[in-house]
Amino acid sequence: MARPLRVEFEGAVYHVTARGNERRKIFYAKRDYERFKEYLIFAQERFGCFLHGYVLMSNHI
Repeated sequence: MARPLRVEFEGAVYHVTARGNERRKIFYAKRDYERFKEYLIFAQERFGCFLHGYVLMSNHI
């Protein structure tokens, strides 16, 4: 069964999460965390979104 479409609208606040398969690590070294933060900055600039906060843990964000 397909997942229902998400409702999106201007000015909304979204809670986004991701986890490694079987709770495995997605970050292994300090450089992995730094690179992900670079991706967050890039996404903010590209899409004009505002990041209120984030948490990076070894197996999820």
